[in-house]
This record gives sequence, structure tokens and C-alpha cells, in this order.
Amino acid sequence: MRLFSAPVSPRSLGLGKNCALTVRAWTFCGAAAWILLFISWFGAELFAQQDSGSAPLDPSDAAETPLLPVSPVISPTDDSKPQGVQWQHLFYQSLRLLMVEHGFRYATEEGTRHPHRPFFKGYTQSVGALHGWADGDPFYVNYVGHPMQGAISGYLWTLNDPRYRGVEFGKDSDYWKSRLRAGAFAWAYSEQMEIGPISEASIGNVQGAWPQEGMVDHVVTPAIGLGWMIAEDALDRYLVRLVERKTQNRTVRALVRGGANPSRSFANVISGKWPWYRQRDYGDVVAVSPRGPRDKPYTIERAPGVAPFEFAANAYTFATYTGVCAGGGATAALRVGAQWQMVLDVNDCKMTGLGNNNLTGDSLFYMTGPRWTPPLNGPWVPYVQVLFGGNKLTQELVLPDQQGRTLPDDARSPRQQFERDGFAMSAGMGLDLNFNRALAFRVIGVEYVRSWNNDLNGFTAAHGLQFKIGVVLHMGTW
Repeated sequence: MRLFSAPVSPRSLGLGKNCALTVRAWTFCGAAAWILLFISWFGAELFAQQDSGSAPLDPSDAAETPLLPVSPVISPTDDSKPQGVQWQHLFYQSLRLLMVEHGFRYATEEGTRHPHRPFFKGYTQSVGALHGWADGDPFYVNYVGHPMQGAISGYLWTLNDPRYRGVEFGKDSDYWKSRLRAGAFAWAYSEQMEIGPISEASIGNVQGAWPQEGMVDHVVTPAIGLGWMIAEDALDRYLVRLVERKTQNRTVRALVRGGANPSRSFANVISGKWPWYRQRDYGDVVAVSPRGPRDKPYTIERAPGVAPFEFAANAYTFATYTGVCAGGGATAALRVGAQWQMVLDVNDCKMTGLGNNNLTGDSLFYMTGPRWTPPLNGPWVPYVQVLFGGNKLTQELVLPDQQGRTLPDDARSPRQQFERDGFAMSAGMGLDLNFNRALAFRVIGVEYVRSWNNDLNGFTAAHGLQFKIGVVLHMGTW
């Protein structure tokens, strides 16, 4: 049923011509609504923290608290268990960060507001089109903006991880454990932002068309984001603390903290704190010394066998009789028994030996299945696994212009794409070298891969050997 028999214009409503609602005005209103919603949510969090009797949030009160960490006071007779991750707070703060990011995208990107695709079809197309490395974004977006996103989401984790909340940059193993845990969460948040239900793929159908299909953000955001966090932590210890010892001026201290730690400051705001907030400013929070061992007031009961969760970043090579495909990927494993894990393995590699300088391509394997690890003691840990899934071959041919010249990528020369999808499976084994309960090095992983995919312009992944090396992070073991 139509609500109006004729289009409604501002003039018909008695408004002047200058009050016409344009697309730009609607965009501004939408952005303003997002900002107002965020401010109201942020304000509610501040009042909630003040009412609960937590650390002072008034700037004058915060300035009166000590700016250097208090000495740790830990009772060796305290048998209380460590407080777990504050998942509810982490969820709401991550949702808040998503709102800010998507609100900015919606206000500034025409393609996000008008993707010109049905929602579900556009989402599946965006996820299914992923291949290759580059996604068409400029350098500062891929290698500055996205790492900062990874660092911000990592700092949100540290604010909600009470067991490691007070650690500072240094040789203390707890600091590195804390940052590895934060890096794992940054990866999960990044994947949700890229291809999750509330993501760039679902809101705006980004990655659904050339040149946005690349997987650079899936790697750069958590990996360089972790390095960004460590760099800010080092600046906080060596630069910010130096300034704090030299001056008592609150404005100077706040500016230095914000300038040296922009990602941490943004995460503080998202979590409902002042940008210059630090745990060490509050006497009721124990700061962890970066030097020397300290007593452990509790012991953690660890189930024997494999880790509850494992994440590995792999360097990857796939050798077939038509050529070599080199690239990288990731593997996640979830414990289902003392020696058993369910594995999700995703690897992408660039094709070589295609015989045409204007033809590029990549091969994407995505598989899942069981892994068995024998109950052995010692640093060397072998495993055997069988995986099932799919293989996607994608190629892109850059066509010459009318004068026969091949234009550079940024000139948007005509292109033709080719794609094949097929069932795939693999079976193989690997060997890890455990450095400690948290970290391991994948010395080698060798698998025989069989793909039921047709030849694509001279390249076929029908069968071959897959080789991997990488770094493995174990979660739930420390």
C-alpha cells in the first residue's frame, strides 16, 4: 500500500527551497546520529564507573593520583584464583568500536551507502571473491590505518584481561603473554570487521569487485597491529615515563601520553575512560614490575594434552607438476580431546610459470578436519591430520589498450577474470618445536593435496605437495 499518492517535497511541506533534504544532508544526519549515540553510550559508561566507586574519572582527581607505579604487594599465602577475562565488557566495547568504524564508513563512502547489491547475495559475493594480496587501498590505509585498528582492538583486550592488566614493556614473560593474547583477539576482531556478520563485506559489500578482493588486511591488521602495540608500550615506558619524571604539568603529561600512544588513547575512550588513563595512576591497582621474578599466588590446573586453542601463521608453498605456488596463510585448531583437535586451515599463494606477463593468479585452499597429536613429553611435538574443503583458482588478465600498451594497475586498464572452484582434501604430518607453553615454531608441515579442479589457463592444482613453516601460539596453557 502506498502511503502517499505523490512524492513529498520540502516545498509541499511548507519548507523553503534552501531546506531541501539532499543526499549530503542525509549523510550528515546519519553521521551525527552515530556520533550522538556513541557519546551517549560513552557518557553512560563514565557515570556507571563513577557510581560503582571505581577509580576517579574527574581530570582533577586523576591528576592527584600517583603517576608512577606503586610497588607490587602480593601475598604469597593468597590462594585466590585469578580473575578471568571480562567478556561482557569486552563484547560491548568491541561493539562500540564497530559502531564508530561503520559510522565513519557510511558517512564518507558512497559505495558503502549504495552497494547496488541485495544484502545476502552481496555479502556472499564479497566473501567468495577474496583472493590475492592487494585490495586497491593506498599505503597509509593498509599499513597505517589497519595496524592502528589492530592495536586499538588489542588494547581493548588488555583493559579487560585482569590477570595481565598491570604489565609493562620489558623482559617479564607476563608482558609478552599479555600481548600475544591481545594479538589473538585483534585477529578475531579483524576477521569480524572484514568478513563477519557486521563487517565491510555485509555493510557495503566491500571486496565484492576489483580491486578490493585482496587479503592484505587479514594479515596486516593483527600482525603489524601487534608490533604497533609493542612500539607504543616501549614509548610509554621510556618516553612518557621520562617526561612524567621531569614535569608535574598535567597538560604536558596528558599531551605526551596521547601523542606517544594514540591507539591506547583511542581504546581508553572506547572503553569509557579518559584518553590519558593508565593503570599505574591508581593506588588500588598493582603494577607489575618489568624486571625480576615475582611470587605466583596461585597455580593453574592445566589439562594434559594439546592446547585448548592454537593459532599458527604460516609461510606456504604448493608444488605441482605445472609450477610452484608460494604464499602464506593461517591455521586455527580447537581442542576436542586430550590428543585431538579440529583444524581450520586457510592458505593462499601466487601462481608462477603462467607464461604471460599480463596474466596473474592465485590458488586459495580452505579446509577443515581432525588432527591427532601423540602424548609425548619434550619440546618436539609431531602431529598427523586429514582435512577436507575446497580450492579456488583465480586469474586476472590485464588487457592492452587500443595502442597495444599495457597500462599500470592504477590506470584501471581493461581486465578479464577467470575462476574455478572445486572440492579438495589433504593428508599429512608436521613437527613443532615448543619454546614454552605459549609459543612454538612449526619446523615443517608436509601434506599431499588432491584437488578436483579443472585446468585454468595452464595452471592446475589437481595434486601436489604442500609445505609449511610458521609460528604457533597456544592459548589456555598459560
